[in-house]
Amino acid sequence: MITDSLSSLGRYRGMHPALDTAIQWLETHDLASLPNGRTTVDGQNVFINVMDADLRPAEGATFEVHHLYADLQIDLTGSEYWAWTTRAQPTGEFDEAADCGFAAGPEQSSGLLGEGRFALFLPGEYHKPSCISPESRSVRKAVVKIRMGG
Repeated sequence: MITDSLSSLGRYRGMHPALDTAIQWLETHDLASLPNGRTTVDGQNVFINVMDADLRPAEGATFEVHHLYADLQIDLTGSEYWAWTTRAQPTGEFDEAADCGFAAGPEQSSGLLGEGRFALFLPGEYHKPSCISPESRSVRKAVVKIRMGG
């Protein structure tokens, strides 16, 4: 998991070719101008889902995990709370077609998005995005899906 300001995103070049593609695209395009829904950047390797989301209470919310894709989470309006853990237990079967599974466990790290910050959750990392923050109960957000796994 990496969290930083969007102005520093370029420092993470070289970690993975698909992440480099996402960084280059983000440096030359305005996320806020994208319509809700999916925007394809590089086929199935990099795409962006923009949505208006009602936030959920963090307490009792499940973590999600992906095997193929990293999630680069960016709030366009508002602010959300997120959490991360390495100590989660699956709560059901992993959905290979959706590249998504859910798990429960203790929060080990957390933070707030918004105000030009991002969180990058790598494949295999349990993360809990889209939670109510002290400032917001809803957000407009972009999730850049970056294929980094097998």
